[in-house]
Amino acid sequence: MDGIHTAARSRRRSALTAAALGAATALLALSACSTGASSTNSSNGFPEAKQDTTSTITVWVDADRQAAVKAFQKANPDAKLNVVTYDGSANGSNSFQTKIQLFDRAGSGWPDVVFSSQNNDAAWASQENGGKQAFAAVLDKGLVPKDTLDNFTQGALNPCTVNGQVYCLRNDLAQTVLWYNKPLMDQFGYSVPATWEEYQALGEKVAKEHPGYIIGTAGDAYTPEIFMWASKCQANGVTGPKAVTVNTDTTECKRTASMLDTLRNNGTVPGVSVFTPEFVKNYTGKVLMMPGPNWYAGAIFNNTQSLNVPAGQLGVTTPLKWKGDDKAVTGNVGGGTWFISSHSQNLQAAEKFVQFATTADDYQVESAPGYPAYAPAAAKWIAKQESSKYFATPLQPVATAATQVWDGWGYGNFSQEAVWAKTMTPAITGGKSIEELLPTWQQAIEDQAKVNGYKVN
Repeated sequence: MDGIHTAARSRRRSALTAAALGAATALLALSACSTGASSTNSSNGFPEAKQDTTSTITVWVDADRQAAVKAFQKANPDAKLNVVTYDGSANGSNSFQTKIQLFDRAGSGWPDVVFSSQNNDAAWASQENGGKQAFAAVLDKGLVPKDTLDNFTQGALNPCTVNGQVYCLRNDLAQTVLWYNKPLMDQFGYSVPATWEEYQALGEKVAKEHPGYIIGTAGDAYTPEIFMWASKCQANGVTGPKAVTVNTDTTECKRTASMLDTLRNNGTVPGVSVFTPEFVKNYTGKVLMMPGPNWYAGAIFNNTQSLNVPAGQLGVTTPLKWKGDDKAVTGNVGGGTWFISSHSQNLQAAEKFVQFATTADDYQVESAPGYPAYAPAAAKWIAKQESSKYFATPLQPVATAATQVWDGWGYGNFSQEAVWAKTMTPAITGGKSIEELLPTWQQAIEDQAKVNGYKVN
């Protein structure tokens, strides 16, 4: 279970890494190697710098992705890399974009390869900056082989695709599933729900029959990505590089808000963050079910510093559907992306590294912390996790959910998590219902989108 166990450590580490950003800034400026050399047009879909296939490439990674670098260097001992560790833009620090803007103004210094923990960076990295060439190289015009791109899980490259062109490769996915404690469910005589209506009904039953037990939480900034996204709530309908549709006054939004209000009020879906001591103290041994991303398995359940659920108890099922909907959809909470710089003077080496990091078994199966976006690696990764004998049920639902992420929730250059945390969380904590706050949420999203230059429909 080491793979899933480390998947969310970057979220918890963000407070620590923030203190190191000042030192990292200086290091990044000194170590970046791409220059503003004269460029020529190429068949790859962007102007290329003069190439030197013997030059060292600079690779930015966060702490967890250092394993990818080590695996690549072991497989390619002659490769010349200049590796820089930074925060990966964790928790919306925006450090990736900020640094690139500095290099754009200087006209040199860009890194060749960048890992980002954010899924919305393609929204800005694919666009010109003040008339300057876009940072991200176009990948699907010849730079990355078509058969490689075609083997990514269906929908995995949606965050990387802008105006029909691919600008990054997805490292891992964070699709939401329903985790549950199988022995407790059996002991209480409860069946695993297949719909959100059944989920709510079970929550109301639990509140009466087993008070103190919970079926989920709604206290993290990514709560809308777990619940609203899975209901096809049109709060984040990014339709273009600078266009977004926001409409929280819909059945899809209201039904989820109403459900969460009911379950929050009866205590079965408390408004507490899963990363707090309060959560561990109050709910260890009390979690019947929990909708959440695949990385919850290790970050929350199989974690001695969190719930520490013993082997043989944790089960998983596919995302729930709403009655009347033709099929179940789900949300995504995290995952990461790899970019190649359009300014790189060694695109061949940069592409080789990024393709290895996203597709090679040496990293994605053997040591990657999350569910691989590359489908062939994902199948082997699932088999490896199952071989640990930790889970009470097969992990196929995790693989199924990977193809069910709803494409109506976009990846704009603004953080839905930040909007929720700033606008909704304090109001909910203050006693207001989520349903009555939907217009407030709508306005906050619109305002943030406009600040970032979006036309709001």
